[in-house]
Formats: sequence, structure tokens, C-alpha cells
Amino acid sequence: MAYDVTRYNDRNGRRDLSIFDDFFDSMLGAWGNYTQRVPAVDVEETPEEFTIKAEMPGFDEKNVKITVDKHVLHITGTVDEKEDEKDGKKYLIRERRHESFERSFSLPDGLDESAISAKFENGILSVTLPKTPEEKPRQIEVKINK
Repeated sequence: MAYDVTRYNDRNGRRDLSIFDDFFDSMLGAWGNYTQRVPAVDVEETPEEFTIKAEMPGFDEKNVKITVDKHVLHITGTVDEKEDEKDGKKYLIRERRHESFERSFSLPDGLDESAISAKFENGILSVTLPKTPEEKPRQIEVKINK
């Protein structure tokens, strides 16, 4: 059984975006559109589990939501506090604040989706996706009636 956690790209039902599309989406999406950035992630694999780690500085665990729907893991986050322009202060450049994001990952068969867990520590979200043990062939004893 092949295990693989992949980025979920569902643009108009297409999941097979080309490198060309990804290049232009990333280049054009970065022009002054800092509220749409998504956290950088690492996906690690061990024989027992996958771990997704996402950098989320400025977020609290109460503002992060993780769901699984139809073998797709969704991580969403929002920042609910807005700093008003007080005392005549206004931002000329504001790149550090992410208003909201969503990351999605296609999950492979062979995961125990009911045992997925997450923790949030020092601005890093860690989502643990345990694998189900592979079923090994077993021998069945044949009894003879005498």
C-alpha cells in the first residue's frame, strides 16, 4: 500500500496543476496580496505516522480549525483582532499580519482518521496522522473431521 500526503489543489475541479500554473499563481499572488499568504508546512513520515508542521506566528490555537472531509485534511486559521488606526497611527506597509488562510492536504488510504491529533506550541501547529497497521496475511488452519 502506498502512503502519500499531498497538497490538495482543487481549482475548478482540477487537481493536476502544472508547474507553469503554480509559478504564475505564486508570482502574481504575491503582488501586494499579503492577506492571502499561507503558512509554510513540513510533512514528515515515520513507519507509524505522518506529521504536518505549520508555522503560524501570531495565531492562537483558538483561531485554528482542523477538519477532515472525504480524505482531505483542511487547516484554516483567522486572526480575529484588528488593530485600529489609533492616535493618528496608520500603516504604510503591513506584511506581518495574516488575516486568514486555508491549507488542504489529500490523505492516503491507510490512515486512522479518527485518531488524528494536533498540538499548538510556540507558533508551530503539529498535526499527527497515525497510520493503520497493515494487515498481514494470516494462515488459517484447516480442520479435518474424523
